[in-house]
Amino acid sequence: MAPVVVQLAAENDLAVPLIAVHMFVFYFGLMADVSPPVGLAAWIVEKFRSWSDCGGEVERRFTKDELLTNITIYWVTGAIGSSFWPYYARLHGKWPFPDGARVEVPCGYAAFPKEIVRPPRAWAEKVFNIQRWTVMPSGGHFAAMEEPEALADEIRAFFRPLR
Repeated sequence: MAPVVVQLAAENDLAVPLIAVHMFVFYFGLMADVSPPVGLAAWIVEKFRSWSDCGGEVERRFTKDELLTNITIYWVTGAIGSSFWPYYARLHGKWPFPDGARVEVPCGYAAFPKEIVRPPRAWAEKVFNIQRWTVMPSGGHFAAMEEPEALADEIRAFFRPLR
């Protein structure tokens, strides 16, 4: 099992079962046909609720317009299946980095507290050239929507010394 999945299991009893459900849905193509759209909407809203820093109240972090826009994009394009691919590929393929491989390009990591995958810094530093690691005060898997200003500030701060 991949180190990240082990980390998930240790920190969040629900994370591994949720990823397993993603695998099941992707593998059997149950979401390939997104009619009725209410099923897709329920699936996506549940992800926004459980993978964000909303305390279980999804509308505390996202407006109905934001949620409906996101749902509509997946429904109209039929792209929900491809959104599952990274989870499926990771659990059914080789680890993407061979033992001892390292990415030398400068990297930064914004550690949002409610992100579902939070690698330990020591593990990330073994593979990536971490130049900046910031523990963010709030946010989750959808940080760009939850904390857009904080994320933009963090990206700017990462790139500023690289100019």
